Amino acid sequence: MGQSIKKYVKDDVTIVWQPDKCIHSKLCWTGLREVFNPRARPWVNIEGADKERILEQVAKCPSGALSYIFNSENSMEQESSEKQGISVEAIKNGPLMVYGDLRVKDKDGNEVNKTKATAFCRCGASSNKPYCDGSHRKVGFSDE
Repeated sequence: MGQSIKKYVKDDVTIVWQPDKCIHSKLCWTGLREVFNPRARPWVNIEGADKERILEQVAKCPSGALSYIFNSENSMEQESSEKQGISVEAIKNGPLMVYGDLRVKDKDGNEVNKTKATAFCRCGASSNKPYCDGSHRKVGFSDE
C-alpha cells in the first residue's frame, strides 16, 4: 500500500508531494529551507517563499516526488512560453540530472515522456535503470 499524495496550494499553483517517488536527494530542503523542512509537520511550508522560488526548487527534484500543476489556463500558457531548452548537471556523488522535456527510450525500446527534471543513474546500482533510485548512497558511489 503506497503513501498518500499531499497537495499544497499557493496562488494559482498546486505543489504535489508523492512520498513513494522520493529518493531523498535532499535538494529540496538544502535549496529552500524556508519551504521544505523534513523536521517540521507539515514538512512543506507553502508560505515560506514566493511562488517563483518554490517552482524553481520543485523543478530540481530528481525523482519527480515534488511537482507542480497550475490551477488556471493562463498560468499554463505563461509557463509553456517560458520553457527553455534542456540542461544537464552531474550531481556530486549522485545522479545525472536532465532538466527539461525529453523522451527516454529504455533498453527494451519502450518510450516515456519526462518533464521538468529527470535523474539518471551514474553508479550502476539502481534497480530502476536508467533512472536513479538513490542506490548511490548505499553503494558509496563517488565521482572523485
